[in-house]
Amino acid sequence: MNAQIRPPPRRPGPLKRLLRPLVKPDIFDFWASRFHRTWTWERPLARLVTREVESADAVTLLFKPNRHWAGHRAGQHVNLGIEIDGIRVTRSYSLTSPPRADGLLPITVKAIEGGRVSQYLSRDARIGDIVDLGPAFGEMTLPASPRGSFLLLAAGSGITPLMALVRELAGQGMPVDLTLLYWVRRREEACFLDELRALASAHPAFRFRLLLTRDAAAAGDEAEGRIDDALLTAQAGDLSAQQVMACGPGGFVDAARHLLASRVASFQAEAFTAAPVTVVDEGEVDIRLQRSGRTLRVPRGESLLVALEQQGLKPPSGCRMGICNTCACGKSAGSTRHLPSGALIHEPTQALKLCIHSAATDLELDL
Repeated sequence: MNAQIRPPPRRPGPLKRLLRPLVKPDIFDFWASRFHRTWTWERPLARLVTREVESADAVTLLFKPNRHWAGHRAGQHVNLGIEIDGIRVTRSYSLTSPPRADGLLPITVKAIEGGRVSQYLSRDARIGDIVDLGPAFGEMTLPASPRGSFLLLAAGSGITPLMALVRELAGQGMPVDLTLLYWVRRREEACFLDELRALASAHPAFRFRLLLTRDAAAAGDEAEGRIDDALLTAQAGDLSAQQVMACGPGGFVDAARHLLASRVASFQAEAFTAAPVTVVDEGEVDIRLQRSGRTLRVPRGESLLVALEQQGLKPPSGCRMGICNTCACGKSAGSTRHLPSGALIHEPTQALKLCIHSAATDLELDL
């Protein structure tokens, strides 16, 4: 993945620069929070101000950030730090709109069975709750002056960053020809459906299709079927000049890449889950942690993040899907396997993401 697109850091004012050597941020934050829960020296926080039902299993949460939030671009994501039962956990979510006039940050959360954070946010989070904000990240953004034809492919929760792109283009008067194909299992699981249909009616250059994989399609903008060459040709027409952006589960993104990457003007994709890959590595290896001096015995074929957590360590992590770079660390010796592709990587000095690499040999990590 290329370098992340992030807004430039906000420069502190002259008074803050003068006081910085005299202030301990943690102590300032502790006392400031007694007056206002989102007052901090420099740490971005946000307060939940609104929740809206988005579909049968998803809600949209709107957060008001404090002044330390540096902003985002449509299509980017943010790490939310949330306290659940006294334990701080971090997860990545897409921001579902470009920067808004009211400054609020919307995320849409689908309740995943067994998902601790998604269940909490979609069902238990209360107005007034405070979350930590990481800086915005992600590369699937629009050019400053978009031109030509765009094809957006979304499956399930993959609609969330693409919805931000649709809203950005609509706010510009839809300056491009835009097609959105949106796959869900059942109609009631679709998010933003009324808004998407309204935008398609308002903008002749925007074409929307809802693709159902388990429900029967009704007339109008609905169709049935999984992603394949025939469906793409029927729904998107001539693909050769299309600028394609795809987002969804790993298997969906891999299928889109296989079908389109060599046939279109450009192709970008982000996967919210890793595609299933059979890793045949067996046995165990030693991992030496250079900073702590510890040596751990871990299984091959398992993500390094999970393996370390099972040993009682808590490395920083966020999306757990190789997108946000929160779990990135250095490797000074040994070979790893890149789990999404199955590729072996032998370079002795390399930065890797713990969540999507496993140990193939003994390793030395900068931890």
